Amino acid sequence: MNKAEAARHPSGAAAGLSAGARSGRCKTDNTSSPAHSSSNSHEPHGASAQLGATWREALKALWHGAKRLLPDRMFMRIQHRRLIGRWPKLKHPVAYNEAILLRCLHPDMRWVGLTDKIAVREYVRQKVGEAHLIPLIAAPERFTREVFDALPNAFVMKANHGCAFVKVVREKSQTSFEALNALAEKWLSIDFSRSSRERHYRFIKPRLYFEHLLLDETGKIPSDVKIHVFGGRVEGPHIHTMVISDRFGDVHGDLYDEHWNRMNVAFGPYTPSDVSGPRPRNWPEIERVAKRLAEDFAYVRVDLYSVGDKVYFGELTFTPGAGVLRFTPDSHDYEWGRMLEESTEGFERMRRGAVREQGARAWDDRGIAH
Repeated sequence: MNKAEAARHPSGAAAGLSAGARSGRCKTDNTSSPAHSSSNSHEPHGASAQLGATWREALKALWHGAKRLLPDRMFMRIQHRRLIGRWPKLKHPVAYNEAILLRCLHPDMRWVGLTDKIAVREYVRQKVGEAHLIPLIAAPERFTREVFDALPNAFVMKANHGCAFVKVVREKSQTSFEALNALAEKWLSIDFSRSSRERHYRFIKPRLYFEHLLLDETGKIPSDVKIHVFGGRVEGPHIHTMVISDRFGDVHGDLYDEHWNRMNVAFGPYTPSDVSGPRPRNWPEIERVAKRLAEDFAYVRVDLYSVGDKVYFGELTFTPGAGVLRFTPDSHDYEWGRMLEESTEGFERMRRGAVREQGARAWDDRGIAH
């Protein structure tokens, strides 16, 4: 989970954000100075501004009510126009966000088990080993007072069927079973596939789980290292990395290329840091884990955490931002769109080549047997 994704949904961490923060746009303070506000000549302007704000709120309420009734494709086209600023080309996508919209509408069914944050643990265990899994405290069928009483002093409560379903508890005595249960029931009642029309989430059974609380050497939640792995290349995957720092405080997001050069690109609602951060000292292991988890796909975002020398798995995301995370400059949306198209085509060529090679080998084996 991260704030950019929380921005797309009304639940969890997004609930406390302003409308401006949720859309990734800064709100402008249009309040007049005291000298101006005392002038009668500005009263009509103030009344017009207030009327305009009222209409905007009314239109926003109308949209939130009507969008539940819209077909997926229509909803996503309108949402993309609202948040990206242009109508998407869904027949022949060119930009990255347009391609992600199509992925939402036509998911690979393998994604179901790999975006289920409980089920994916087995995939991670088989690919890179148990050591890269955040210790699981409990995944109860029902959240009861007995489950709450058995939890340690510090933990993280999550739900498996979407994003923004995260509650960090540093001191158990500062919360209660009743408070957490109310939040859990709210999460579990949400059909996440209807929030942003990422259709593969429709097949995930909502479930609650509790993980060990990861903290870095300063006592903060570790940075979220989001590795976009563009596969389908003979020379190996192309990697761009987004580092989200201080996710529950003064959040910043910085995008780095494969050589760890910070790119002059803003992605989603994140503000870049004043200075670039150093490459993690355990980067070779981070890169190895990400590539291993991504090797079966043309493109996937692999979220990892680095704590000391250890690397922990966060999640796999096949439809980042549901196709509505704005790039600044906008040209980078098209650059990633080109990379994604190359990855998709290259991965398919490699897959067909592997199938032909396997068939030829089977034919040779058959000839030897005879």
